[in-house]
Amino acid sequence: MVVMNESVTVRNLSVRYGNTTALHDVTASFGPGTVTALVGHNGSGKSTLLQSLAGIVTPSHGTVDTHRCSVAYVPQRSDVNDRMAITVGEVVAMGTWPRRGILGRATKQDRQAVDDAIARLKLTELRSRRLSTLSGGQRQRALLAQALVERGDLVLLDEPTTGLDAEAREIINGVVDDEAARGAVVVMATHDLDDAQRAHTTITLGRGEVLSVHAPEHEPRRSRSLQRVSRQ
Repeated sequence: MVVMNESVTVRNLSVRYGNTTALHDVTASFGPGTVTALVGHNGSGKSTLLQSLAGIVTPSHGTVDTHRCSVAYVPQRSDVNDRMAITVGEVVAMGTWPRRGILGRATKQDRQAVDDAIARLKLTELRSRRLSTLSGGQRQRALLAQALVERGDLVLLDEPTTGLDAEAREIINGVVDDEAARGAVVVMATHDLDDAQRAHTTITLGRGEVLSVHAPEHEPRRSRSLQRVSRQ
C-alpha cells in the first residue's frame, strides 16, 4: 500500500554529461495522488529529469528528495533490447524482484500480482509471446504491467503513449489514472498535448531548464474521470 504523504522534490538540480548540460538549476515538486506531465522538444531534459528521480543518473549539482520511496520506472520502449529472449509473463514477473530479489522464490501474492497486472493491461493472450515479437503498443503495456507489479510510490513514465493506437492509449491512460488514485506520485514525459491536458500539473522544459509550470485553472480531465469512477 502506498504510504507517501510528502511531495517528491528536486532543488537546483543540474546534470552534465561531459561538456553537455542536460539539466540546469531545475527546481520542482511532485505531490502524491497527482499526475505531472513533462513536456518539451527532444533534448529538452525530460528523460534526464525522470532518470534523476529514478536514481539512474547522478546530479552534478542540487538535490533529489524522494524520501526513500519505492520507484517504478518505465523507459521508452525504444530503450528496451529487441533481442532479449524473454516472454511477456517473464517481463511482468520482473516487477517482483525489488521485493524478493532475482533469486528469491515468488510468493502466492507475487504470482497473483503478476496475474492481475497482465489481466489489467489486457495481455493474457500474449503472456507466452516473446517481447521481441510484440507491437509497440503491446510492448509498452508489458513494461507498464511490470511497473504495476512493483507497486511503486513514485511512478515514472517516459513517453508511455507515443505512437500508440487509440485502444492502447486508453488502456495506459486508465492505468495512470488508477495509480494516481491509489496515492502514487506519477510523473510522465510526453509529447502529446492531450496527455498534458489530462495532468494535474504540466512542467515545460527547454534546453534543460524549466520554462513554465502550469496547473490548469479548470479541473483537469484526469480528476473528473476519477470522480466518475468513484461515483459508479
